[in-house]
Amino acid sequence: MKSKKDPTSSHGQVDWIPRLAGGEESRPCNRKCISRKPRPVGGELHFQLAPVLFLMSVFLVNFLPRIILAPLLVTIERELHLGHQEVGVFFLLISSGYCFTLLLSGFVSSRLSHKKCIVLSTLAVGMALLWISGSSTLRGMRLGLIALGMAAGIYIPSGIATLTGLVNPKHLGKALAIHEMAPSLSFVVAPFLGEIFLRLWSWRGLLGSLGGCALIMGCVFAWVGRGGNFRGQPPSFGNLKSILAKRSFWILLMLFSLAMGASVGVFTMMPLFLVSERGMDRGWANVFVALSRVFGLLAVLVAGHSADRLGLRKTLVIFLLAIGISTVLLGIVPTKAVIPFVFLQPMFAVCFFPAGWVAIGLIGPAAIQNVSVSLIVSIAFVLGGGAVPAGIGFFGEHESFSLGFVLLGGLVLLSAVLIRYLRSSEGTNEPLDSSA
Repeated sequence: MKSKKDPTSSHGQVDWIPRLAGGEESRPCNRKCISRKPRPVGGELHFQLAPVLFLMSVFLVNFLPRIILAPLLVTIERELHLGHQEVGVFFLLISSGYCFTLLLSGFVSSRLSHKKCIVLSTLAVGMALLWISGSSTLRGMRLGLIALGMAAGIYIPSGIATLTGLVNPKHLGKALAIHEMAPSLSFVVAPFLGEIFLRLWSWRGLLGSLGGCALIMGCVFAWVGRGGNFRGQPPSFGNLKSILAKRSFWILLMLFSLAMGASVGVFTMMPLFLVSERGMDRGWANVFVALSRVFGLLAVLVAGHSADRLGLRKTLVIFLLAIGISTVLLGIVPTKAVIPFVFLQPMFAVCFFPAGWVAIGLIGPAAIQNVSVSLIVSIAFVLGGGAVPAGIGFFGEHESFSLGFVLLGGLVLLSAVLIRYLRSSEGTNEPLDSSA
C-alpha cells in the first residue's frame, strides 16, 4: 500500500525520523516510496543492548584512527624532522576534513539510509588509513589525514540518529553513555597499541592494520547491523534558520568545542607534554596516558546515569567545573604531582558528552536532530579537536605546554555560567530540564 507523504520530508518522499519522545523507527522506503509500519522500541534497555554495543564498536573503529597519532607523535617528529607545532597541525587537518563532510552529512543521509551512511563511513576510514600508511611524502600524508577526517565525518549524525531509534527514550541517557564508551576506550587502547607497534613494527604498520579492521567492520555491519533503516533530514534554509536562531544552539556549540578540546585536544598533546616538558620516558608516558583513560570508561556511565537522575543542567555544571579545575591544575602543579591530574582530567572530560548529546536533542525538533548534531559536532571538532592541539603545540614550542592547559581550563570554568541560559525547544522559555 502506498504511503502518505510526510510533510517534513523533501521532494515528497517519506522520511521517517527517530523521535526522542516517540521512540519509533521505520524500515526504509523503496524506490516507489512504499512505507511499512514503524517498529516500536523495546521497553527496557537490555532488550536493545546487543545492537547498541555493536554500534559502539563501529564508533570505536571510526574514532580510534582520529587520535591514534597522539602516541606516535614523538617518533613521527624525529622520523620526519618536524616541530611541535607542525605535528599539532596534523589534528587540524583531520578535523577540517571531518567538519566538511559532517556539514554535508545531512544531504548524504537524505539520499541513503543512516545504516548505509555508517557503512560508507567505516569503509572510507579503512581506505584512508591504508593511504596514509603507504604515503612516502609529507604532502601525501597530509592529504590522507584530510581524507581520514572526511570519511569519519559521515558517521556521527547517522550513528546518533540510529541509536535514538533503537532504545526507549527513558533510557536514552544510558544508551548514549554506552555509545560514548567508544571514545573513552579509544583513549585507553591508542597508547598501548602505539607503544606495541613502535616496539615490534612501525607506526605505518599500525595505521595499515587499523585500516584493515575498519574495512572488515564496515562489511560486518552492512550484513548484520540493526537500526538506521530510515533517511535523515537534509539541511535547508528553513531548518538551518530554525536552529541558528536558537541561543541554546550557540551555547552548546561553545560548550562542545571546549569539552572536545579538554578531551581530544589535551589527549593528543599529552605524550609530548610529558616527554618534552616533564622529562618522562616515552614508553612510560604512553602507559600513563592509556591508564588514565580507563577510569573514563566507568565515569561516562555514571555521567549518563546522572543525566537521567539529576537533570541536564546540574550534570553539565558539575562536570564543566570539574573539567576546568583539573585542566588548570594539570598545567600548574609540579612534575612530582602531575600524575594524579593526568588521571583526573580525562576522567572528568568524557563525562560531559552523554548529557551534551541529550541536550542537543532537546533544543530543537526531533525531525532536524541530525542537522543540529552535524553543525555542533563539525565546528566543535575543528575547534576542540583541531585548533586546541595546534594551539597547545604553539605554546609548547614558543612558551610551554602548561600555559596552554591553564588557558583552556580557565575558558572551561567560565563556560559553566552559560548553562543557566539553556532553554528547551519549541520556542518556550522553559529551562532545559525541570530538575535544574
